[in-house]
Amino acid sequence: MAYTLSNLQTDIRNYTEVDSSVLSDTILETIIKNAENKIYREVDSDDNRFYATSNLQAGNRYVTIPTDLRFIRYAQLTDSSGNQVFLEKRDTSFMTEYYNDPNTASGFPKYYANWDANFWVVAPTPDTTYAITLAYTKQPDSITASPGSTQGTYVSNKYQDLLLYACLVNAYAYLKGPADMLQYYSQAYDRAMASYSIEQQGRRRRDEYEDGAIRTQLKSESPS
Repeated sequence: MAYTLSNLQTDIRNYTEVDSSVLSDTILETIIKNAENKIYREVDSDDNRFYATSNLQAGNRYVTIPTDLRFIRYAQLTDSSGNQVFLEKRDTSFMTEYYNDPNTASGFPKYYANWDANFWVVAPTPDTTYAITLAYTKQPDSITASPGSTQGTYVSNKYQDLLLYACLVNAYAYLKGPADMLQYYSQAYDRAMASYSIEQQGRRRRDEYEDGAIRTQLKSESPS
């Protein structure tokens, strides 16, 4: 059964045997958000891959970072012939040295770097307008965002055990519950996360034609 916010809250209370007088909706929303963030930080899942297009302006070396960005995957520019060209990632010290060179001229950008929390920087400074495509992992949707919704999220619809165990770890920590129960659900979460990680970063990114079908190594029998 896919989780909505309502039935996830119900299951957390049922598993911990604590009612809404202790685990209120407000407290559970915090517990659930923290659980979601823990999952999203540990594994880069395909559902959070996003692409945004914008334009670099002549004379402006800065690119505004999307507000929902968690981390960048790559950046591409479209040159005057319509070709897609990947920018090379550099650090800010490289960019600073690059711009301090008096012989540096504006032109078609080749590099980009994280500048601060709000901007990336490219080099050379664009000499005209160029279309830029940003591929990044975005801030995921939270099941708590729409309390009355029955749609759920990618994780709550497909990986209910992972979300529930993550929530129960947080709930038992909040309740200062029995250490053995906290350990049990922590281990259950770790097993569910390992499976989730293998699927998201392994099987979903394989191709049988290119990589071959996944096979399990057979144990050889000892000679009699």
